[in-house]
Amino acid sequence: MTLPPHLGIRESHLTIGGIECSSLADRFGTPLYVTDQDRIIAKYRDYHTALGSLYPKVQVLYAAKANGNLAIIKALAREGAGADVFSSGELQLALAAGIPCEKLLFNGSSKSQRDLRLAVEHDIAVSVDSLDELFQLEQVAGSMGRTARIAFRVNPALDVPTHPKIATGLATSKFGIAHNLIPSAYREALGCTHIRPAGIHCHIGSQILDLEPFRKAADVMMRIVADLAGMGIELDFIDLGGGLGIPYRHGTETAPGPAEYAAAVAPIIKKGTESLGIDPELWVEPGRSLVADSTVLLCRVNSVKKAHKNFVNVDAGFNLLVRPVMYNSYHEIVLAHGVNHIPEETYTITGPICETGDILASDRHLPRIKAGDLVAILDTGAYGFSMSSQYNSRPRCAEVLIHDGTPALMRRAETVDDLTATMRTPPWLS
Repeated sequence: MTLPPHLGIRESHLTIGGIECSSLADRFGTPLYVTDQDRIIAKYRDYHTALGSLYPKVQVLYAAKANGNLAIIKALAREGAGADVFSSGELQLALAAGIPCEKLLFNGSSKSQRDLRLAVEHDIAVSVDSLDELFQLEQVAGSMGRTARIAFRVNPALDVPTHPKIATGLATSKFGIAHNLIPSAYREALGCTHIRPAGIHCHIGSQILDLEPFRKAADVMMRIVADLAGMGIELDFIDLGGGLGIPYRHGTETAPGPAEYAAAVAPIIKKGTESLGIDPELWVEPGRSLVADSTVLLCRVNSVKKAHKNFVNVDAGFNLLVRPVMYNSYHEIVLAHGVNHIPEETYTITGPICETGDILASDRHLPRIKAGDLVAILDTGAYGFSMSSQYNSRPRCAEVLIHDGTPALMRRAETVDDLTATMRTPPWLS
């Protein structure tokens, strides 16, 4: 197995950010998410440098849905990152982290009146997903005596090689407006009194390991931008979204990095904008590829059971990592105190949730495992804690951030009191 540079092996023990995982588990308890901040920042800089070398005006927006911890957003904000936000909650987290309003895009296909008012109040660009939303935004902005900056979200009708549940640019997707209808949508926007078209936006999916769909999306976008330029619309930004995947199967799977991605899309945007005599910013929205491999989920083995399979029962289940159940996704799993020990058994790793499907990994060849051992699930920084739940009334675990060799809590573990804090007893039950 090939480990990313922030993970290491010291006398058979897995380390992250130079610290042994076993010592982190002993100190902070398990289950435990552990994230290396320096890895995230290195990835961000890779994106900014690669795109900036090929296009003069670049803004990297972090897809906050991937991991919404305030500490991570703050670390990226200090580097100059913007954010793609998908709710009022994510918007307020981004503002609290110090991201300027002009570096935010409020995305989503189903925004409430409260969402729209919040965006207009802070002069945050809105990725408009339908004409209905456009007209609602016009009314909201008018009632506030403001002008809303918008970008229509383009559905480019591209089939991409990824899980169907995270392919967002399909013709049948709930997201965006069909690419052939976008010019007429902008004409509607021009007819509004309180709307200013400021950009154009698309996002074709997630965990994409092939560059060709990104090239095609860039081509579609530039054809539309040319039509808009002919209508006299001056765009501040062209947002290509995110979606670049990572190699979850270490050693057998590969993925293009920021440099390859930039080489695929930036020349298309540059050639198109230069031919039109315009100079909008190029925006991109990486999420998974920024944060996924920065994090491990540490789990303690509760018991080992020999049945029709060898089951390793750990203290984290799909309440903390739903991706294997929801997407049938693969995560590497290692014995944290025996990473390079010889595999002896085939195990299926299961969680404590009262569901047959609570399986984190099936049929993995690993060193011999016993109760009390520590296992590490790799590449859990994206859509791990952010998609977690309190199912079975299980409080969610702590999160630790490591920077320059120093670990600190960035979220304490929940307690049962946290589970009941928002509950109220109706008077007839008092």
